[in-house]
Amino acid sequence: QVQLVESGGGLVQPGGSLRLSCAASGLAFSSYRMYWVRQAPGKGLEWVSFISKSGRTTWYTNSVKGRFTISRDNAQNTTYLQMNSLKSEDTAVYYCVHLGLGLWGEGTLVTVSS
Repeated sequence: QVQLVESGGGLVQPGGSLRLSCAASGLAFSSYRMYWVRQAPGKGLEWVSFISKSGRTTWYTNSVKGRFTISRDNAQNTTYLQMNSLKSEDTAVYYCVHLGLGLWGEGTLVTVSS
């Protein structure tokens, strides 16, 4: 079964950290660029980050640069999003996306609140 499964979301105070994971199955994970996308309550989709097949190239939207780090472990078919110095505006459902296959995970909710 081809799927992406996110985990690691939760409630965290402003300034805190979380690490999201996205486990892939049923696809040649190391052959594809992977993305993280988020959707805040009542807002549209925002592309947060991507990582190349090898992991050598990454991109971040301006609002998370210097705070978030994307990585991947091709041996474990998993991509990660380390989120530090979290702000209330980071509150959103975070999705792992395989753009080439049009495959989205179910998402994991991150809530940043005191």
